Amino acid sequence: KEGNARLKQITHRLLADLFKAIDDLDITPDEVWAGINYLNKLGQDGEAALLAAGVGLEKYLDIRMDAADEALGLNGGTPRTIEGPLYVAGATVRDSVSGIDIDPDPAAGPLVIHGTVTGPEGKPVAGAVVECWHANSNGFYSHFDPTGAQSPFNLRGAVRTGADGQYEFRTLMPVGYGCPPHGATQQLLNGLARHGNRPAHVHFFVTSDGHRKLTTQFNIEGDPLIWDD
Repeated sequence: KEGNARLKQITHRLLADLFKAIDDLDITPDEVWAGINYLNKLGQDGEAALLAAGVGLEKYLDIRMDAADEALGLNGGTPRTIEGPLYVAGATVRDSVSGIDIDPDPAAGPLVIHGTVTGPEGKPVAGAVVECWHANSNGFYSHFDPTGAQSPFNLRGAVRTGADGQYEFRTLMPVGYGCPPHGATQQLLNGLARHGNRPAHVHFFVTSDGHRKLTTQFNIEGDPLIWDD
């Protein structure tokens, strides 16, 4: 069998670079096996996507896509940012306005997010779908909350814009959070003397026929980690 040519190309390159690093850094067998055991723990913890964001891999992919856009003369617009590992598909799509705070949360104040989707010429885009998701006041996302306290799709929603391109989400203020303290991602970050915390933020997808998908997010102003994300 010939196998997958692209898979072979990537595997050969990654192994060649790994073997060179072993030689250049004199990595010992014990260190190699420690790394393999770490990968096992990473999989058991279900944190591979979290690690990809934590070490900058996902951001690097964004940088490459930004460079490709610039080479094509595609400049301006809302900057893309990483998706992160906590998106869940299937939120109900509502017209123009969606209240996404399904569960009461006395510790969180109200938050209204609104804006207008525009195209490259600045004209409103009708029929665009804006998806939104974020954490609660404990720093947990629905579907991933270890306490099991949140309803499905709490603090997750989708809005379809009208002719004016406008959207609005009525929700509750999120807080920042960190990597699971005993997980594989934080274990590596501790060894690198790096924290695993993020400021309070909100994620978005924006999709529309005839336009490329936008993945972005914003941080909540005033969070102490806003410049140390």
